[in-house]
Order: sequence, then structure tokens, then C-alpha cells
Amino acid sequence: MSETGIDEVRNRIAAACERAGRAVEDVKLVAVSKRKGPDAVRALADSGLDVFGESRVQEAAQKIPLCPTGLTWHMIGHIQRNKARDVARLFSYVHSVDSLRLLEALDGAAAEAGKTLPVLLEVNVSGEGSKFGLTPAEAPAVLERCQTLMNLDVSGVMTIPPFTPEAEEARPHFARLRELRDGWRAESGFPLDELSMGMSHDFEIAIEEGATWIRLGTILFGA
Repeated sequence: MSETGIDEVRNRIAAACERAGRAVEDVKLVAVSKRKGPDAVRALADSGLDVFGESRVQEAAQKIPLCPTGLTWHMIGHIQRNKARDVARLFSYVHSVDSLRLLEALDGAAAEAGKTLPVLLEVNVSGEGSKFGLTPAEAPAVLERCQTLMNLDVSGVMTIPPFTPEAEEARPHFARLRELRDGWRAESGFPLDELSMGMSHDFEIAIEEGATWIRLGTILFGA
């Protein structure tokens, strides 16, 4: 994408924040670079983007060393437990923790890496069988267990709504995650400030419903 195109995305983010009465600084952008090469990452980095998201550990391990230094890398895809050490080594943030066993594996891996790893719990708000994520009913017990995990910072929740041609149809799922988060925050004592929701076709709706992280791929890199 050209710098003019990135400016258009930023303008749309700002307009959505204005509609929602939010500060634009409260919404952070992850440029989803999966299946895109280092040159494409470099082009966006040159335009001022510095947070990139990957969904496959092996691809990220090969790509990150070839990209500009100083970028921040987020894991946004499904993680197998046997990849926990690689995730803790490669990434600064994880959006997609979908089980208690994965949480425990990442906690151990972060301890080995000598770091505190910020993570988000992925919640399957829609109940789609094809999607990963905790059910809303499972989340409170997982949060309780998180009280004993010393190397993770459970900073919020993430969801992926069903894809529909009409972005507006995602709104109930985003609103539901925010409502669930508010309840879990009150019950657990975790701040859970972060809401990772919204992609290229529905990010404006997500911002209106409280997203603090939006994950944009196609609109930045092209199809």
C-alpha cells in the first residue's frame, strides 16, 4: 500500500474514534503480515508502522530476522503447545491464548526466556465450531488460574466474529465481548484493558464498540 493509502486508513480510524467519543491514541494497529515477505513489511515500516502480526510460528521464525530491526511482533494465530518456547522467544505479545494448558505452557516458556509476556485470552463469542477460543463459560475459571501464573500479563481478550459481507453484522459479537470483559474484570480483579477485535472489513465497527487493538492485513498489504 502507498503512504497515501495508509493515511486513508488512519483517517478512517480517527473518524471511527470520533463517532465513538474516543481518543485516537487508544486504538493501536497490528499490521498482519502473514504470507507477506520482508520487502512488504519493510515498505510499511518505512511508512511508520512498527507493530506486525504473524499467525504461523515457522513462517515468523524465518521472516523476522530478514525484516528491519526495531519492529514489535505479535502472535495472532492458533498456537500448538509444543511451539510455546518459540512463541516466547519470537514475540512480544500474544493475542490468541485459547486454553488453560496453552497458558501454562507459555508461562513456563516465558520464565525460561526471562521475560514477562503480555497475552490476551481468545474467546469464541459466536460459538462457531470452526473457530478456536475459550467459550464464555470457560473464561472465569481460566482467569482464576491466571492468578498463579507469574510470567504472563493477562491484559485483555480477543475475538474473531463470523465473516459476513456486511460489517455491521459483526457489531453484536464485538459488543458482547466488551460486555463479557467488563463482567470478568469486576469478578477477577484483572484490569483486562485490551480488546483485540476488528479486521480489514469491520475495524470501524470494532472501534465503535471499544477495540483497543485492530488487526489489519488486506487493507494494508493488498489481497
